[in-house]
Amino acid sequence: MSSRTAGVRTVRQILAIAGRNLTKVRRNPGLFLDTLLMPITFLLLFVYLFGGAVAGSSHDYLRYLFPGILVMTTVLAGLTATGLSINRDIKKGIFDRFRSLPIARSAPLLGSVLADSARYLVTLATLFVVGFLMGFRVETGVLATLAGCGLAVVLGFALSWATVLAGVAIREEAIVQTIAFLGIFPLAFGTTMVAPATTMPGWLRTWIDVNPVTQAVEAVRGLLLGGPVAAPATATLLWSAGFLVVLLPASVAVYRRRV
Repeated sequence: MSSRTAGVRTVRQILAIAGRNLTKVRRNPGLFLDTLLMPITFLLLFVYLFGGAVAGSSHDYLRYLFPGILVMTTVLAGLTATGLSINRDIKKGIFDRFRSLPIARSAPLLGSVLADSARYLVTLATLFVVGFLMGFRVETGVLATLAGCGLAVVLGFALSWATVLAGVAIREEAIVQTIAFLGIFPLAFGTTMVAPATTMPGWLRTWIDVNPVTQAVEAVRGLLLGGPVAAPATATLLWSAGFLVVLLPASVAVYRRRV
């Protein structure tokens, strides 16, 4: 079998497993609601509780906050849903069944992550609807908006491999969940998502400057509202590539040893 034929077969296997995961979500919407409701809750909570104090008005704060919530949506989904789902499937023996099939060893992991990435798109679309109803308006264009969403999905996809690694390496679901939530707070909230870095202490600004999520927030803010895009977008893509280069092979290697 040629390498091209093998590659096509692997892609089909990945898509089949992704379709299986999406079917599972469609039949049990509760698996999706937490990922959908949490960013919407954060958006409503921050805008109407803190908007006046931080930006002088809820509308001005919505304009500032929305791009950050957009990025947080994919980061949150990637760090909570994917690894936990894989961990549960391994414990139920589903991945043992995959192992008995003539498929690529990486296909079950890649299919699971791809399915979650498709779920990001539904969440982002819903978030735009909620933001529009609250008064947020994109100030650039359709292509820039799609680019911003794509950038957020790329980072979420890359970061999700951190919890995939935890999900295949750790047997206890509660520990995987704890690791995921511990990763959310410094990555999502140690950024310029809720307030400018100039209002924060020096030690926190140091972390904000190196945080890859900060770069994504600034890039998406520029794509939706206008402003600098090239430097933060490039940094986001480089960080995402770095995460994939390190975490994806490590996840596949640990998965092979476990199952």
